[in-house]
Amino acid sequence: MVAIGQFNQLDIVKDSDAGVFLDGGEFGHILLPKRFVADEAQLGDQLTVFVYLDSDDRLIATTETPHACEGDFAWLKVVEINKVGAFLDWGLPKDLLLPFAQQKFSPVEGKRVLVKVYLDNSNRLAASSRIDKYLKEETMGYQVGQMVDLMIADKTELGFKAIVDNAYWGMLYSNELFQPLNKGERISGYVKRVRDDNRLDITLTQPGYEKISGVAEQVIEVLKEHDGYLMITDKSSPETIRSVFKISKKVYKKAIGALYKQRRIAIEDKGIRLLD
Repeated sequence: MVAIGQFNQLDIVKDSDAGVFLDGGEFGHILLPKRFVADEAQLGDQLTVFVYLDSDDRLIATTETPHACEGDFAWLKVVEINKVGAFLDWGLPKDLLLPFAQQKFSPVEGKRVLVKVYLDNSNRLAASSRIDKYLKEETMGYQVGQMVDLMIADKTELGFKAIVDNAYWGMLYSNELFQPLNKGERISGYVKRVRDDNRLDITLTQPGYEKISGVAEQVIEVLKEHDGYLMITDKSSPETIRSVFKISKKVYKKAIGALYKQRRIAIEDKGIRLLD
Protein backbone atom coordinates (compact mmCIF):
# COMPACT_ATOMS: atom_id res chain seq x y z
CA MET A 1 0.00 0.00 0.00
CA VAL A 2 1.31 3.44 -0.94
CA ALA A 3 2.06 5.76 1.98
CA ILE A 4 1.53 9.40 1.01
CA GLY A 5 4.22 11.67 2.39
CA GLN A 6 6.70 8.81 2.73
CA PHE A 7 9.27 7.00 0.62
CA ASN A 8 7.85 3.95 -1.16
CA GLN A 9 9.29 1.17 -3.28
CA LEU A 10 7.14 0.99 -6.42
CA ASP A 11 7.41 -0.95 -9.67
CA ILE A 12 7.54 0.67 -13.10
CA VAL A 13 4.47 -0.53 -15.01
CA LYS A 14 4.24 1.85 -17.97
CA ASP A 15 6.44 4.15 -20.01
CA SER A 16 5.30 7.48 -21.47
CA ASP A 17 6.63 10.71 -22.92
CA ALA A 18 6.00 12.42 -19.58
CA GLY A 19 8.01 9.86 -17.61
CA VAL A 20 7.15 6.45 -16.19
CA PHE A 21 4.08 5.29 -14.33
CA LEU A 22 4.49 3.35 -11.10
CA ASP A 23 2.17 0.78 -9.59
CA GLY A 24 0.28 2.68 -6.86
CA GLY A 25 -2.01 -0.20 -5.93
CA GLU A 26 -5.40 1.14 -4.90
CA PHE A 27 -4.31 4.62 -5.99
CA GLY A 28 -3.74 3.47 -9.57
CA HIS A 29 -0.76 4.56 -11.65
CA ILE A 30 1.51 7.27 -10.19
CA LEU A 31 3.64 9.39 -12.50
CA LEU A 32 7.36 9.76 -11.94
CA PRO A 33 8.25 12.73 -14.21
CA LYS A 34 10.86 12.13 -16.88
CA ARG A 35 13.51 14.35 -15.24
CA PHE A 36 13.66 11.91 -12.32
CA VAL A 37 13.89 8.75 -14.42
CA ALA A 38 17.34 7.23 -14.85
CA ASP A 39 18.36 6.35 -18.43
CA GLU A 40 18.75 2.68 -17.51
CA ALA A 41 15.29 2.36 -15.89
CA GLN A 42 13.14 -0.40 -17.40
CA LEU A 43 9.63 -1.83 -17.02
CA GLY A 44 9.46 -4.00 -13.92
CA ASP A 45 12.23 -2.13 -12.08
CA GLN A 46 11.47 -1.18 -8.50
CA LEU A 47 12.25 2.42 -7.57
CA THR A 48 12.42 4.19 -4.23
CA VAL A 49 10.33 7.37 -4.54
CA PHE A 50 8.64 9.96 -2.36
CA VAL A 51 4.89 10.25 -3.04
CA TYR A 52 2.79 13.38 -2.51
CA LEU A 53 0.05 15.48 -4.15
CA ASP A 54 1.13 17.99 -6.79
CA SER A 55 -0.33 21.46 -7.35
CA ASP A 56 -3.35 19.91 -9.08
CA ASP A 57 -3.92 17.49 -6.17
CA ARG A 58 -2.77 14.52 -8.21
CA LEU A 59 -0.49 11.86 -6.76
CA ILE A 60 3.03 12.24 -8.09
CA ALA A 61 6.36 10.61 -7.31
CA THR A 62 9.84 12.11 -7.03
CA THR A 63 13.34 10.87 -6.32
CA GLU A 64 14.13 14.16 -4.59
CA THR A 65 14.42 14.11 -0.80
CA PRO A 66 12.23 16.55 1.17
CA HIS A 67 13.50 18.10 4.39
CA ALA A 68 10.81 16.19 6.29
CA CYS A 69 8.33 13.37 5.71
CA GLU A 70 4.81 12.99 7.07
CA GLY A 71 5.01 12.65 10.85
CA ASP A 72 8.38 14.42 11.14
CA PHE A 73 9.22 17.64 12.95
CA ALA A 74 11.44 20.14 11.13
CA TRP A 75 12.68 23.74 11.15
CA LEU A 76 11.56 25.08 7.78
CA LYS A 77 12.05 28.48 6.15
CA VAL A 78 9.01 30.67 5.44
CA VAL A 79 9.16 31.70 1.78
CA GLU A 80 5.74 33.34 1.32
CA ILE A 81 2.73 34.50 3.31
CA ASN A 82 -0.63 35.12 1.67
CA LYS A 83 -4.36 34.92 2.38
CA VAL A 84 -4.23 31.11 2.61
CA GLY A 85 -1.40 30.90 5.14
CA ALA A 86 2.38 30.62 5.13
CA PHE A 87 4.33 28.56 2.63
CA LEU A 88 7.48 26.74 3.70
CA ASP A 89 10.50 25.54 1.76
CA TRP A 90 10.72 21.80 2.42
CA GLY A 91 12.98 20.86 -0.47
CA LEU A 92 10.37 20.08 -3.14
CA PRO A 93 9.04 22.31 -5.97
CA LYS A 94 5.60 22.63 -4.35
CA ASP A 95 6.04 24.55 -1.08
CA LEU A 96 4.45 23.19 2.09
CA LEU A 97 1.41 25.05 3.43
CA LEU A 98 1.23 26.16 7.07
CA PRO A 99 -2.48 27.08 7.34
CA PHE A 100 -3.57 29.96 9.56
CA ALA A 101 -5.52 27.55 11.75
CA GLN A 102 -2.33 25.59 12.44
CA GLN A 103 -0.19 28.60 13.38
CA LYS A 104 0.74 28.94 17.04
CA PHE A 105 2.10 32.42 16.27
CA SER A 106 2.43 34.58 13.17
CA PRO A 107 5.36 33.39 11.04
CA VAL A 108 7.79 35.86 9.50
CA GLU A 109 8.88 35.58 5.88
CA GLY A 110 12.54 34.59 5.63
CA LYS A 111 12.61 33.12 9.15
CA ARG A 112 12.39 29.46 10.14
CA VAL A 113 9.58 27.89 12.10
CA LEU A 114 9.37 24.57 13.95
CA VAL A 115 6.54 22.50 12.47
CA LYS A 116 5.08 19.03 12.37
CA VAL A 117 4.33 17.66 8.89
CA TYR A 118 0.94 15.96 8.70
CA LEU A 119 -1.69 14.73 6.24
CA ASP A 120 -4.92 16.73 6.16
CA ASN A 121 -8.37 15.28 5.47
CA SER A 122 -7.76 15.49 1.71
CA ASN A 123 -4.44 13.57 1.89
CA ARG A 124 -2.52 16.78 1.26
CA LEU A 125 0.68 17.32 3.19
CA ALA A 126 0.61 20.38 5.43
CA ALA A 127 2.46 21.81 8.41
CA SER A 128 1.47 22.80 11.94
CA SER A 129 3.42 24.93 14.40
CA ARG A 130 1.10 23.81 17.22
CA ILE A 131 3.75 21.33 18.30
CA ASP A 132 2.49 20.48 21.78
CA LYS A 133 -0.63 18.74 20.51
CA TYR A 134 1.53 16.24 18.60
CA LEU A 135 3.80 15.38 21.55
CA LYS A 136 2.80 12.99 24.30
CA GLU A 137 2.51 14.41 27.79
CA GLU A 138 3.99 11.46 29.64
CA THR A 139 6.82 9.12 28.67
CA MET A 140 6.62 5.40 29.20
CA GLY A 141 9.34 2.77 29.50
CA TYR A 142 12.46 4.95 29.36
CA GLN A 143 15.48 3.99 31.49
CA VAL A 144 18.36 6.15 32.72
CA GLY A 145 21.25 5.87 30.27
CA GLN A 146 19.04 4.85 27.35
CA MET A 147 20.10 6.32 24.01
CA VAL A 148 17.53 8.53 22.28
CA ASP A 149 17.25 10.54 19.07
CA LEU A 150 16.92 14.29 19.53
CA MET A 151 15.92 17.27 17.44
CA ILE A 152 16.98 20.55 19.04
CA ALA A 153 14.03 22.92 19.44
CA ASP A 154 13.73 26.14 21.43
CA LYS A 155 16.39 27.72 23.63
CA THR A 156 15.23 28.58 27.15
CA GLU A 157 16.75 30.12 30.27
CA LEU A 158 17.67 26.62 31.45
CA GLY A 159 19.08 25.28 28.20
CA PHE A 160 17.44 23.69 25.15
CA LYS A 161 14.15 21.93 24.70
CA ALA A 162 14.49 18.93 22.41
CA ILE A 163 12.03 16.59 20.76
CA VAL A 164 12.87 13.05 21.90
CA ASP A 165 12.30 10.12 19.52
CA ASN A 166 9.86 12.25 17.50
CA ALA A 167 7.31 11.89 20.32
CA TYR A 168 8.20 13.63 23.61
CA TRP A 169 9.66 16.82 25.02
CA GLY A 170 13.04 16.56 26.73
CA MET A 171 15.31 19.11 28.40
CA LEU A 172 19.06 19.70 27.93
CA TYR A 173 20.58 21.92 30.63
CA SER A 174 23.11 24.62 29.74
CA ASN A 175 25.53 23.75 32.56
CA GLU A 176 25.87 20.24 31.09
CA LEU A 177 26.45 21.27 27.49
CA PHE A 178 30.01 21.39 26.22
CA GLN A 179 29.31 21.93 22.54
CA PRO A 180 27.28 24.45 20.54
CA LEU A 181 23.77 23.43 19.49
CA ASN A 182 21.57 24.81 16.73
CA LYS A 183 17.82 24.76 16.32
CA GLY A 184 16.80 21.93 14.03
CA GLU A 185 20.00 19.97 14.67
CA ARG A 186 19.53 16.23 14.96
CA ILE A 187 21.78 14.48 17.45
CA SER A 188 21.89 11.45 19.75
CA GLY A 189 21.54 11.84 23.50
CA TYR A 190 20.88 9.83 26.65
CA VAL A 191 18.18 9.83 29.29
CA LYS A 192 19.62 11.43 32.40
CA ARG A 193 16.48 11.36 34.51
CA VAL A 194 12.81 10.46 34.24
CA ARG A 195 11.13 13.16 36.31
CA ASP A 196 8.22 12.63 38.68
CA ASP A 197 5.91 14.04 36.01
CA ASN A 198 7.32 11.39 33.60
CA ARG A 199 9.05 13.98 31.44
CA LEU A 200 12.69 13.56 30.45
CA ASP A 201 15.93 15.28 31.34
CA ILE A 202 18.50 14.55 28.64
CA THR A 203 22.29 14.61 28.48
CA LEU A 204 24.62 14.39 25.48
CA THR A 205 27.18 12.29 27.37
CA GLN A 206 26.41 8.72 28.35
CA PRO A 207 25.87 8.33 32.11
CA GLY A 208 27.82 5.91 34.26
CA TYR A 209 30.78 3.69 33.54
CA GLU A 210 30.21 3.57 29.78
CA LYS A 211 30.66 7.35 29.57
CA ILE A 212 33.90 7.28 31.56
CA SER A 213 35.19 4.41 29.43
CA GLY A 214 34.40 6.34 26.26
CA VAL A 215 36.10 9.50 27.52
CA ALA A 216 39.12 7.48 28.61
CA GLU A 217 39.56 6.17 25.07
CA GLN A 218 39.18 9.72 23.79
CA VAL A 219 42.02 10.82 26.10
CA ILE A 220 44.20 8.00 24.75
CA GLU A 221 43.54 9.07 21.17
CA VAL A 222 44.42 12.70 21.93
CA LEU A 223 47.62 11.55 23.67
CA LYS A 224 48.61 9.57 20.58
CA GLU A 225 48.03 12.66 18.43
CA HIS A 226 50.42 14.61 20.71
CA ASP A 227 53.30 12.11 20.80
CA GLY A 228 52.09 10.53 24.02
CA TYR A 229 52.16 13.64 26.21
CA LEU A 230 49.52 16.22 27.05
CA MET A 231 49.86 19.24 29.35
CA ILE A 232 46.39 18.83 30.86
CA THR A 233 46.08 17.32 34.34
CA ASP A 234 43.32 17.00 36.91
CA LYS A 235 44.42 20.44 38.12
CA SER A 236 43.92 22.18 34.77
CA SER A 237 41.11 24.71 34.43
CA PRO A 238 37.60 23.54 33.46
CA GLU A 239 37.79 25.85 30.43
CA THR A 240 40.98 24.18 29.15
CA ILE A 241 39.53 20.70 29.58
CA ARG A 242 36.26 21.71 27.93
CA SER A 243 38.06 23.26 24.94
CA VAL A 244 39.96 20.03 24.21
CA PHE A 245 37.54 17.27 25.19
CA LYS A 246 34.09 18.96 25.27
CA ILE A 247 33.45 17.47 28.73
CA SER A 248 33.39 18.68 32.32
CA LYS A 249 36.44 18.66 34.58
CA LYS A 250 34.68 16.15 36.84
CA VAL A 251 34.29 13.64 34.01
CA TYR A 252 37.88 14.21 32.85
CA LYS A 253 39.27 13.53 36.32
CA LYS A 254 37.35 10.26 36.51
CA ALA A 255 38.60 9.23 33.08
CA ILE A 256 42.28 9.84 33.73
CA GLY A 257 41.88 8.26 37.17
CA ALA A 258 40.59 5.10 35.49
CA LEU A 259 43.46 5.16 33.00
CA TYR A 260 45.98 5.61 35.82
CA LYS A 261 44.57 2.59 37.67
CA GLN A 262 44.80 0.57 34.46
CA ARG A 263 48.47 1.68 34.18
CA ARG A 264 47.85 3.12 30.74
CA ILE A 265 49.01 6.64 31.67
CA ALA A 266 51.31 8.34 34.15
CA ILE A 267 50.08 11.50 35.87
CA GLU A 268 52.99 13.96 36.17
CA ASP A 269 53.19 17.43 37.69
CA LYS A 270 52.51 19.28 34.45
CA GLY A 271 50.75 16.71 32.31
CA ILE A 272 49.85 13.12 31.58
CA ARG A 273 51.97 10.62 29.66
CA LEU A 274 50.95 7.58 27.64
CA LEU A 275 52.44 4.30 28.89
CA ASP A 276 51.03 1.72 26.48
